[in-house]
Order: sequence, then C-alpha cells, then structure tokens
Amino acid sequence: MSGISGPKRKKPARENRDRFETVLRPASRPSNFFPDSVVMKKKYRISVIPGDGIGPEIAEEGIRAADASAKRLGFDLDFDYFPIGGSHYLKTGELLEDSVLDSLSGSDAIYLGAIGTPEVKPGILEKEILLKLRFSLDQYINLRPAKLYKGVETPLKDKGPDDIDFVVIRENTEGMYSGAGGFLKRGTEDEVALQESISTRRGTERCVRHAFEFCRKRPPGKRKLTLCGKTNVLTYAFDLWDRVFNEVAGEFPDVETDYMHVDATCMWMVKNPETFDVILTDNMFGDIITDLAAMIQGGMGVAAGANIHPGGVSMFEPIGGSAPKYAGKQMANPVGAVLAAAMMLDELGESRAASLIESAVARALAGDFAGAGAGKMGMSTRGAGDVIVNYINTLE
Repeated sequence: MSGISGPKRKKPARENRDRFETVLRPASRPSNFFPDSVVMKKKYRISVIPGDGIGPEIAEEGIRAADASAKRLGFDLDFDYFPIGGSHYLKTGELLEDSVLDSLSGSDAIYLGAIGTPEVKPGILEKEILLKLRFSLDQYINLRPAKLYKGVETPLKDKGPDDIDFVVIRENTEGMYSGAGGFLKRGTEDEVALQESISTRRGTERCVRHAFEFCRKRPPGKRKLTLCGKTNVLTYAFDLWDRVFNEVAGEFPDVETDYMHVDATCMWMVKNPETFDVILTDNMFGDIITDLAAMIQGGMGVAAGANIHPGGVSMFEPIGGSAPKYAGKQMANPVGAVLAAAMMLDELGESRAASLIESAVARALAGDFAGAGAGKMGMSTRGAGDVIVNYINTLE
C-alpha cells in the first residue's frame, strides 16, 4: 500500500492458533502429487470494537471492504465483536475488563469504530479504555497518513493530491500522556496542578528507529524524515529526542533528515504541505498536528490511523470520533474506516489486499462521491460502502 505501509512485523507464535486452513483444489497432476493438490489458506482473527455513535455504522463498511478483499485474494478473516464503549459502560458499569483485554491480546489485530458519548464525563473512556489498550498492548507507534485523494476538496488554496501526501509518526506511550502528575493543596487558594512529561531513551529510540525504517521504505524521491519538537523551550525532553534522532540517523544515510519546531510545522503544513514526507514527533504534539493534517487531506471522515506494536497486536481506526449527532442516520463517510481496514491488512502482511482497498477508495472518491463531508457524499454510509466493495470485486 503505497505511502502507508511500515516495516512488517514478525508475528509471534501463539498457542492454539490455527493460522492456516487446508484447502483442497483439483490437481492438474496425478492425485498422488500432494504439493499441487493442497494450498494453505491464511486465516486472521480480528477483534472488532464497534463502539459508540457512528462507530458501528462506519466500522461495518470497513469490515465489508476487508472481507471482500480477503475473499478475492484467498485468505480468511474471522471477526470477533466486543461491546466496549460509552454505551456499554452506561448499561453495565464496565469499561475494559481484564478478561476482555486478555481476549483482545490474543487476536491478530484490533479494529475500532469509535469510542465516546456525551453522557460520560470526559477522561473516563479515554483513560480506562483507549489509553489502557494502548499501554497494555504497548502500542508505541501511532501512524497517521495524510493523503489528499483526487476528487476530495482541501481547504488549502492551490494545493492538490501531489502536494498533500505525508505521514505522521507519533510516539504513543510516553510524554505528557504518561499519566504522571498530581495536585498540591487542591481546592485551596494555593493549589498547584502538576502534569509531567516523561521521555525515556528506550521509548524514544524505538520510536525514532521505527520512523527511520518506515521512511526508508517510502517511494524514491521522498524518504525525508522531519523531527518535530520544541528544543528551544522543552530543553530536557527534546534534548533527548534530538540526540537520539541524530545518533540513529547515522545508520540511515539514505534518509534525508530535518528538524522543525512544532509551531513552524503547523505553519508549513498549511502553507507548503509538500515540504513533508514523514514527520516524527512526541505524543502530545502528534495528537495536535494529526488533526490539522486530517483537515488538509479533506476532513476527519477520510482520515485513518493505527496504534502499532511492531511484532505484537496493533489497533486500527478511523480518526473522526463517534460524532453522536450523526449516529444512526447513515450520513457518516466510511472512507476513514475503510482505509483503516486497509492499514490493518497491510500490517498483517497482506499488502496486495491493502492496495486493492486503497485503489477502490481512490476510484470511488474520484468518480462517485459528491463530497467527503457527512451528509454530503450523495449517498448513504451503506451506499458508499457498496460502491467501494463493488470496486474491490471488479478492479483489475
């Protein structure tokens, strides 16, 4: 999948895992010629969290796309559904039980619709579900492609698909989101709130190294890695980032490197997005700039992302959120969810299936969608999924 795939993980052996299914086919040679009579069909177990709001609607279209590509290319996807999210919490009081986490950790990948409902106080679902998943499964890479497809409008004047095609790699388990901090004299006039950023050499280096490996696999003419930080103010955390970045860069002479402050990154992303190929940054800065990246690629509805543990269990999702005002109305754009499914297959090693899905999405956006915004596609969520699946089934 051009521009999206990263270094392929090595799947760990799992107990009681039926990875391959024996499939008989007519033999063109004598019946005793066993190798030509049998193929081994790959099978992947996908844990699905439909979630809240529009999550179930758009996730269903991503699943349909993934399943169609799997059937066409000869492998199987088994989907296990888990009722995790705000609605489930309001009904049962359960967030992410340890037994459920154990089941999720035994899958090949996790596919998420969206988590969030206005009836639950902010921070509860994020901390006890999303962050718990991320930290428990050590998904230390957040991968966010920002690609403008033909037929999709961008708010940037005089910019087109050739200008907006970059990837943000965000460190996903440290920094300001580590959960370190507290209060002193809470509730008094002398109250102090502390929120600490934690960066370790191990955590920084593994993210930096992954970014260089990813960048090396980008198409010829790209392969430029920009470190985004704030070395002039965050003189401890980004001193570490800067030193590690330059140390690892010596091992990758074929990758061009650059540094840019986060405020300058935002400015250039709007002014000249073609400046960027791969952007590497920390947890909080990455959280901020990826939403900006999503908007210049056409909006949240077409943006996808992944929380990756190379060699472990990764999670893939559209990044538009639960959008409760559109829930149940079949108005949401499922493209972000479909592209998240493509990223999932790519990470599993099924790059042909991922490319097939991306090609189908590109064809649909260029020729069938009236627009990319919710309610502006000229068709329903299911109708958009139908168009994409039809291309998956028919594209050469």
